[in-house]
Amino acid sequence: MEASLTHEEFSKNVNTKFKVQNKENVPAELELIEISEIKLYPKQEEFSLEFRGPLNMFLNQGVHNFSHDQMGEFELFIVPIKQDQQGFYYQAIFNRLRD
Repeated sequence: MEASLTHEEFSKNVNTKFKVQNKENVPAELELIEISEIKLYPKQEEFSLEFRGPLNMFLNQGVHNFSHDQMGEFELFIVPIKQDQQGFYYQAIFNRLRD
């Protein structure tokens, strides 16, 4: 199943788990905990996602393979943004041209 990486699709899947592979092909589960409001401009759209992952596995900044029961498989560029007692947090930013 090919993923549709739209604001609408991610919004349907807030508070669900995504499987992510690290460099050693060890899977981690990241929970999509927040999605920003979409900003629409005449020629582009912008939104961001925030994921929380476990404390026992840190994912470096870069492109990672994601899989999700509803959204399928896809790649996302994520950046670590913070850590607390619940885990590591990562952000993905979408800034793309509109059709």
